[in-house]
Amino acid sequence: MDKLKLYGFNNLTKTLSFNIYDICYTKTKEDQKKYIEYIDEQYNAKRLTDILSDVTDTIGACILNIAKQDYDPQGASVTILISEAPLSEDEIDESCNQGILAYRDSVVGHLDKSHITVHTYPESHPFEGISTFRVDIDVSTCGEISPLKALNLLINSFDSDIINLDYRVRGFTRDLDGTKHFIDHKIKSIQDYISDEVLDKYNAIDSNIYKENIFHTKMLLEELDLDNYLFSTEKLDLSMEERKTIRKKLKEEMEEIYYGKNYA
Repeated sequence: MDKLKLYGFNNLTKTLSFNIYDICYTKTKEDQKKYIEYIDEQYNAKRLTDILSDVTDTIGACILNIAKQDYDPQGASVTILISEAPLSEDEIDESCNQGILAYRDSVVGHLDKSHITVHTYPESHPFEGISTFRVDIDVSTCGEISPLKALNLLINSFDSDIINLDYRVRGFTRDLDGTKHFIDHKIKSIQDYISDEVLDKYNAIDSNIYKENIFHTKMLLEELDLDNYLFSTEKLDLSMEERKTIRKKLKEEMEEIYYGKNYA
């Protein structure tokens, strides 16, 4: 397919918002505390920076600057500024670190007209024994690079029970005749960019507004293997009734998040 010939820079903004939830059963208050400490360490600012650096490489962008921060008592954030193509030293602001991180508590990252951000939110139910880890990721690009290329990498980088995906194309760019183009690629569904191997594991629902170039997909893991949801507890130590109760709690938590409403 011939590329669209433009008058000037392709300034369409393509934004992918990626929101995942990982659910776990934590029997006691001590287990809840240990789980949050564990997940907070598993997905600390350094680990998240590595993931987002891989995303930048996957979509074909170049890092200009990185900022990262771990929080007390828990949570982390990373922001990366990226460019569609490498920039010369004369073009890069001297305050940018180009991904070379100093040994300090916080760092910020930027891309040329584009950015990637991630924030984490571990939390627990006050008395139901359920703990939830949420990750919010935004990948926003201008030009020809597309955040959709990183979808499978992002999904496989986390243990995802529920996934909410939003993709939107904003603004316009002009061709040589001055005609506005409000999107520069064909898309019917975000699911078209997710591998069959991943989709086979989830129940996925679309809600798209094609006229506005807004696309939404939400995904719920279909199989619930209790062994994957117990923290500091062994399934063999649980009675059949306890297993049934825990499965019910986990399933209810997932469905409430997935459908966006409380059942109780």
